[in-house]
Amino acid sequence: MELNTYIDHTLLKPTANEREIIKLCNEAITYNFYSVCVNSSYVAIAKQALKETPVNICTVVGFPLGASSTPAKVYEARQAIKDGATEIDMVINLGYLKSRNYVAVLKDISEVKNAIGNIPLKVILEISELSKNEIVKACEICLDANADFVKTSTGFSKSGATLTAVKIIKKTLKGKAQIKASGGIRDRETALKYIEAGVDRIGASAGVAMMSGQVSSSTY
Repeated sequence: MELNTYIDHTLLKPTANEREIIKLCNEAITYNFYSVCVNSSYVAIAKQALKETPVNICTVVGFPLGASSTPAKVYEARQAIKDGATEIDMVINLGYLKSRNYVAVLKDISEVKNAIGNIPLKVILEISELSKNEIVKACEICLDANADFVKTSTGFSKSGATLTAVKIIKKTLKGKAQIKASGGIRDRETALKYIEAGVDRIGASAGVAMMSGQVSSSTY
């Protein structure tokens, strides 16, 4: 198992500058990570830095709160793809979910997925804000909306991925969608535990530390 092929090498902090984005891309090339994950304003820069390489470009939509309107999410996703994104990570509307307005949650995800077609869509649940039953319901809606992945966390809430939540997600998805764990995964040993638990992708800013056997202090 090659850990590097699971990693979405991530830099989403609001103070990230162009030099840091280019450094992130160069690290992704060096270690042959699956992708870089950047805010949408930096997708075009990442595309230029990664041209003629196999590294994918992931960006976030409705990030980090998930509370922007569905048309805004759709526009953001479409524009990101025009700029060069090859994967979209969108944040679920937690308010709709907490309101049990499941039709609105489904519509939110479905419209983004319909807008991007075959581009992989990962739906971020923010598990630290959800009960077990809410995680299960969110996963069921993601399947109904034809999402490609369920992602645990933005990395911007009170905590990130947990193995317990991953087990709940895996049991609910039943292999019909993939799983991305993110938030607080800072070392190789922890990443491998998540992969053993059934995760298909790891979102982390600590990719280089993972590959070198170190522990990163990064929160994402």
